[in-house]
Amino acid sequence: MPVNEQITDSVTQVNTKVVGETPAMAMGNLLMSTSQALANAAHNATYNQQQASITMQAATVQGVNSLMATGSAVIGRSAEEIIEK
Repeated sequence: MPVNEQITDSVTQVNTKVVGETPAMAMGNLLMSTSQALANAAHNATYNQQQASITMQAATVQGVNSLMATGSAVIGRSAEEIIEK
């Protein structure tokens, strides 16, 4: 049974369009995935820097507290030993 040529032309055009768009769609998906991954990496780096800063501040506070809790004679002897080295 013969098929109308307009139908076959329409199907051929749709198939050609889909095949032609496939590389662009694939690249679009790749670029979206890559940009999402890079955004996550940047966010994680920022978060890690903030957490490291908090940890360093806490360590500094603990160091200052331990220095302040130590008697002045001990601090003087410690400083003298450091200077002599």
